[in-house]
Amino acid sequence: MDDPVTFQFPVSGMTHASCAAEVEQALRKVEGVDKVCVSFADQQARLRAPAGSLYALLDAVHAAGCGVPEGVLELSIGGMTWASCVGRIERALGDVPAVKGAHVDLATGRALVKTCGTVEPAALLAAVATMGYSARLIKNA
Repeated sequence: MDDPVTFQFPVSGMTHASCAAEVEQALRKVEGVDKVCVSFADQQARLRAPAGSLYALLDAVHAAGCGVPEGVLELSIGGMTWASCVGRIERALGDVPAVKGAHVDLATGRALVKTCGTVEPAALLAAVATMGYSARLIKNA
């Protein structure tokens, strides 16, 4: 099982406090979840779970009748020379908690990263750096 990490993400569709309780209950059923807190006032969920459990967490929120909005971050990637660089960077970005997927374009030197929840840009930049490339945040697309 993956090491636990902290996930924090917005939850849409909660119309009353009992919705937050239903989402929290659904999240607690996901294997390895710990320390769940769903706030109706903030429309946020915060919990610890295995790093690879993102899709199970999203499924649990949807099963409770709510959703998790997606975001997109755009990065400039330096040092790519071959198509194989693209796959390594996409895998590294995909391993960052709350990243739903990444698309890297060798020709433009850009990466579009789909997120659900809070992803610190520094975590994305560090993931790219561990693969031997440079990166900088362009914008929240």
